[in-house]
Amino acid sequence: MNGKYFDMWLGIGLNILHYRKERGLTQMQLAEKCNVSKNHIQRIETAAAGCSVEVLSDIAAALQIPLKKLFEFRE
Repeated sequence: MNGKYFDMWLGIGLNILHYRKERGLTQMQLAEKCNVSKNHIQRIETAAAGCSVEVLSDIAAALQIPLKKLFEFRE
């Protein structure tokens, strides 16, 4: 993914990676909890692809965090 939203998706992906590792989950385990493919989780985490708000909401629920945490970008 390139373009004007790349930095936003990169931040979201890094947050998903951070919270996933904090919870001790693999990409496959997170994917199964969200009913998406492991490849899709990998592409979201690396900002190679975006996703719907519904998928982000499922990811946040699986990570047991509020959705807004995925949008709290670190400097």
